[in-house]
Amino acid sequence: MNGPFQKDCLDILKTRLARGEISRRDFSTGLALLLGTSALGLRGTAARAEAKELVFVNWGGDAGAAYDDAYGKPFLAATGITVKQDGSGPTEGAIAAQEESGKPAWDIVDVDPFSAEALGKKGMMDPIDYAVVDKTKFRPGFGWDYAASTYFYSYILAYDAKKFKDNPPKTMADFFDVEKFPGKRSMYKWGTGMWEAALLADGVPKDKLYPLDLKRANDKIAKFKEHVVAFWGGGSESQSILLNGEASMALIWSTRAKLIEKDSGGDVAFTWNEGLLAPGAMGVLKNNPGGKENAMKFIASSQDPEKQLVMFRMLGQGPANPAADALLPPEEAHYNPVDPKNFAVQVPLDMPWYEQNYGAALDEYLKIISA
Repeated sequence: MNGPFQKDCLDILKTRLARGEISRRDFSTGLALLLGTSALGLRGTAARAEAKELVFVNWGGDAGAAYDDAYGKPFLAATGITVKQDGSGPTEGAIAAQEESGKPAWDIVDVDPFSAEALGKKGMMDPIDYAVVDKTKFRPGFGWDYAASTYFYSYILAYDAKKFKDNPPKTMADFFDVEKFPGKRSMYKWGTGMWEAALLADGVPKDKLYPLDLKRANDKIAKFKEHVVAFWGGGSESQSILLNGEASMALIWSTRAKLIEKDSGGDVAFTWNEGLLAPGAMGVLKNNPGGKENAMKFIASSQDPEKQLVMFRMLGQGPANPAADALLPPEEAHYNPVDPKNFAVQVPLDMPWYEQNYGAALDEYLKIISA
């Protein structure tokens, strides 16, 4: 889940820089926050932790990380520990390979909670030390044994407001109803959230979604796919499909909502209703060279609500710390996936279900959409 999403966040940063919406300094700060760094980036090579260093492994980018005021400098000043970034991509298999090598070069990873839990149960991840990381700074239900909540994003319904005017789609049932709401659709290539959307459209109540009835969901998607003009794999693709008029509706990442609304002059709108809320997290490799204690201190430093708001304002990622909610004015809170009003009408993805079922479910989904 996280790989394509994190790469899209880097794309958003570069897009906003090119438009002059942010300064190069802000770009460097946002990049450093996104990559979890407080030191010079390492381009194209794997970073290895040394004394007084940590390596944070993320999903890559073509710009080196830099010192930054909001995140890196305070951590370095407080601890004397530098954090380097490695953009080689912490897939579940890559994390396992690090541990199986007997000499992991990585310390902290930007990881899906369900992947961290699966790897942790195999002895490859350290349990989060909640004597250091403050669990009260997580939203209720979003602290795990091997993963610390870091940010949120959602899969939401975006639509052609000019076409649907006073009768816009409001639910996933509307998304799947091409008679009442004619036009082509676009859905996510990698499955996450699409099964839930199909089941909601098929009448399954929000509180009865899990465990997902995959056959029911896949059958609905298989019947519906003739109306899907494209299964997008990246956020810019989903945005262009709507802006170009190829689709009248799409299920997109919430991080694109503000951009798409602005780029279209309001002609493309979105709703939080029945959105599928996804968490991002940090995890720590077992026997990491920089040390468990230092890694946990770094994660704890990321819980500062002001620092998380930098990520929100740069990329639209919802803050993990609920204390950040009160710091946002209404016009900004509108775009926050975990603002209380927005959170209340969405469905959080069930991490235990994804831990047990995602691999096989994705294989079947890809067969259906490519047939």
